[in-house]
Amino acid sequence: MVSNSTTLSRRSVLGSMIATAVFPPLAQGQQGNDPASQEPSKVKIRMTFNGQTMTATLYDNASARDFASMLPLDLKIEDYSTNEKITYLPRKLTEAGSGPFKNERPGDLCYFAPWGNLALFHSGYRYSSGLIRLGRFDDGFEPLLMRGEFPLRIERV
Repeated sequence: MVSNSTTLSRRSVLGSMIATAVFPPLAQGQQGNDPASQEPSKVKIRMTFNGQTMTATLYDNASARDFASMLPLDLKIEDYSTNEKITYLPRKLTEAGSGPFKNERPGDLCYFAPWGNLALFHSGYRYSSGLIRLGRFDDGFEPLLMRGEFPLRIERV
């Protein structure tokens, strides 16, 4: 006589085998998909404040996609410390795109999960826990060097 636990185990294995055979594209689509991807996507955004415009390319990660789904946005941009401008989003983003990264440099567009704000870096910085890189500015970040608070418009290009 076969026990219930053996039967369930065999059924689970058989069901998994059938699902893999019937739906191989779904199984392959899940492999190698880094949730914290630093690869550029095709999504471009425009940020406009104080008569200046910057474009950025978002990365192909869940947090960047969540951010793009919120656009367009009308916010306020302000200085924070000596190396970045920040703006607070109307809601927190998913943290599914989180993970440590290296090669930090000016021009990075990040999300700081603990505070729910975008961080637009115009000077050197270091990765810290809770920081999720969403993308990079395409053609420089000089408008970020202008000190002060300004109305900010963010939209898809």
